[in-house]
Amino acid sequence: MRVPLSWLREYVDLPATETGRDVQAKLVAVGLEVETVEQIGAGLKGPLVVGQVLTIEELEGFKKPIRFCTVDVGSANGTGEPQEIVCGARNFAVGDKVVVVLPGAVLPGDFAIAARKTYGRTSHGMICSTDELGMGDDGTHGIIVLPPEHEVGTDAIELLELVDEVLDIAVTPDRGYCLSMRGVARETAIAYGLPLRDPALLDVPAPNAFGYPVKIADPIGCDRFTARTVVGLEPEARSPIWLQRRLQKAGMRPISLAVDITNYVMLELGQPLHAYDRTRIDGPIGVRRAQQGEKLTTLDGTVRVLDAEDLVITDDRGPIGLAGVMGGANTEIADVKNGENTTEVVIEAAHFDAISIARTARRHKLSSEASKRFERGVDPQAAAAAAQRTVDLLVLLAGGTAEAGVTEVTAPSAPRTIAMPADHPDRVAGVAYGRETVVRRLQQVGCDVYGQDELLVTVPSWRPDLSEPNDLAEEVIRLEGYENLPSTLPTPPSGRGLTDRQRLHRRFGRALAGAGYVEALNYPFIGDAVLDQLGLDADDARRRTVKLVNPLSDEEPALRTTLLPGLLGALRRNDGRGSHDLALFETGLVFRPTGDETQTERLTVDRRPTDDEIAGLNAALPRQPRRAAVVLAGAREQAGWWGKGRPADWADSIEAARTIAREAGVELTVRSDQHAPWHPGRCAALFVTVGGEETLVGHAGELHPRVIKELHLPERTCAMEIELDLLEQAVEGALQAPRISTFPVATQDVALIVAQDVPATTVEEALRAGAGQLLESLRLFDVFTGEQIGEGKKSLAYALRFRAPDRTLTVDEATAARDAAVALAAERTGAVLRGA
Repeated sequence: MRVPLSWLREYVDLPATETGRDVQAKLVAVGLEVETVEQIGAGLKGPLVVGQVLTIEELEGFKKPIRFCTVDVGSANGTGEPQEIVCGARNFAVGDKVVVVLPGAVLPGDFAIAARKTYGRTSHGMICSTDELGMGDDGTHGIIVLPPEHEVGTDAIELLELVDEVLDIAVTPDRGYCLSMRGVARETAIAYGLPLRDPALLDVPAPNAFGYPVKIADPIGCDRFTARTVVGLEPEARSPIWLQRRLQKAGMRPISLAVDITNYVMLELGQPLHAYDRTRIDGPIGVRRAQQGEKLTTLDGTVRVLDAEDLVITDDRGPIGLAGVMGGANTEIADVKNGENTTEVVIEAAHFDAISIARTARRHKLSSEASKRFERGVDPQAAAAAAQRTVDLLVLLAGGTAEAGVTEVTAPSAPRTIAMPADHPDRVAGVAYGRETVVRRLQQVGCDVYGQDELLVTVPSWRPDLSEPNDLAEEVIRLEGYENLPSTLPTPPSGRGLTDRQRLHRRFGRALAGAGYVEALNYPFIGDAVLDQLGLDADDARRRTVKLVNPLSDEEPALRTTLLPGLLGALRRNDGRGSHDLALFETGLVFRPTGDETQTERLTVDRRPTDDEIAGLNAALPRQPRRAAVVLAGAREQAGWWGKGRPADWADSIEAARTIAREAGVELTVRSDQHAPWHPGRCAALFVTVGGEETLVGHAGELHPRVIKELHLPERTCAMEIELDLLEQAVEGALQAPRISTFPVATQDVALIVAQDVPATTVEEALRAGAGQLLESLRLFDVFTGEQIGEGKKSLAYALRFRAPDRTLTVDEATAARDAAVALAAERTGAVLRGA
């Protein structure tokens, strides 16, 4: 909500010295989010005056139309002679009153005006448009043409209200009454302790039987409808400058007098209104729910297919407006610019159900100024005053005549009351406010308060957000000042600390962070497009997703089945911003439906669910395993004086999985595999032993080039994803710290020649089994291929470390263990000792 300070002063007598910054501080103190204070006309310096065009000469020989004008500016130029000005605009004629800026003036943006030669003539100033004066859009995109009654030489800075301050307030959903000058003025009056001139306090005639006929078929959706009629409007009547400027400062574009007045009253009182051309209405106005599939062309020219839940305004032909959202094109006020005239209007001021309007606006993706207010709550008691204010302005500015008929259809309702102990705000805030302070503050926000120790509070009609004692306590606390609340630390009860599972998951994150990875937290939403880009088969389990009923984005309507899309998106964004050496990780839940989920009923909130109902809810949930994933690109080791560095490759992604497995105290088995989205020749399957059976827990390696191209990733991007829940199940008892032996280690190296297609993991398993219990560790430190070892062969070099817990091993014992390991490897894999 944009609030011009000059307009706000009409309702609250602020001290003349108060600036927009001062008002901002006061409003922030009472809980409003005033984001900025815009200084309109900052740096503007005159002379800027009203002038009258005397002559226009068309200059020929230029690429665009150019006019040489003489303009009467009175004595503003010091000579009284006509001012010669070159201008390219064509929306004015001889005799028109325009705004002229003279040499020596400075326009917004530090644009100094001086006489200059252009198009073969000397231009002594400029004829101004709204854009050049920083006034905003007036719909003309041309020179400002003023009404003829303004005198030549009048100061245009004051006339056009070019200097002002505008407060930009971010109105939260519970403070909908502040989407109006009336609401903000009330908060300002409270903050300053000054009286409020309520613009809604008008003399409103009583309803009678002569008003325009209205039929309400859905009193729940529309509990109040006021209709007033004004006839004899002057079609050529224009919005006065003060009205246009207030709309522009508030962020709205002037359109026509009737529309401008309804927008002005909406901004003033917070009540959305709509004006119908009475000659275009066929029969009584009605309010009902739409018929499924019914169509309506709204004011924006869009044909909308209506839903049975939509609330619509109708006449005998059908829908003529989407209630509380936007009017229909078939009854709109005629545009004088198109040669059309509207001389009779019916004013609608209604109150609609907030939830219904909010759902309609979202259903049709049509957010309007009206729907924004209705869905946050509009004062139902302001409808009649808003209609009267609109009628008064139409009579005053458009020369209309108000008909005597007044229609007001209302559903029975009673004021909302809340019972609250007088000391309830004290107990909530931990501050002794006292009954007098509580009553005074509640009365300031418009409540009627009765009682002594037990207060009975009648809530004002413009505050639908006040529904329980805590809401009233919050009003007292915010007006007394949040900054006055004491700062006390609560004493938490002693707990049992983190569970073993929580500690393990935290260790996983710390281990990856210690290995140089940066944690990236991503939204858990995906769409079919990214699954296509990952190259997943049609029957891949990761394509079975849980779809959201109301997703944040239509492009990502499902819950993720893998962590990779979010991480790869983060890697792509960072790479695009110049960070090319990346190592990111994430731990989180994925959602994998099995197809066995049951349908559950929506539970009420007025009681605790039964055990059976909770079990039903759990049965309806998909499987939600916790996973960890990493992505890498660029350099894994930076180059420097210490060396050349090296790029990240598939081995680093496997090492990330080993890092996690080591934290759990689990041995990870790695085998080659083919699994999207990894490169078929650089993909590793990760296994652990769970309950005596080897179980697949994840994959690692380099991504497929096609996936890299589709997702616009850096070349040779690598990734790993592993299921932590399965890794946790593989943990056997408490994690044992490694023993530090007092006996020396015996190291034996072996180089084995095997067939090219024999996995190194298979050779490693055979060596471990053959070496026996004396083997402390085994590490592959070299892989070699070449003519020396034969075609289709490779050499695998392993370092074997042997150690006994109770003695120093002899050379013979270490050699015997190594020979046993080599013998078993030869038996299982056909390995031959290199050099033998």
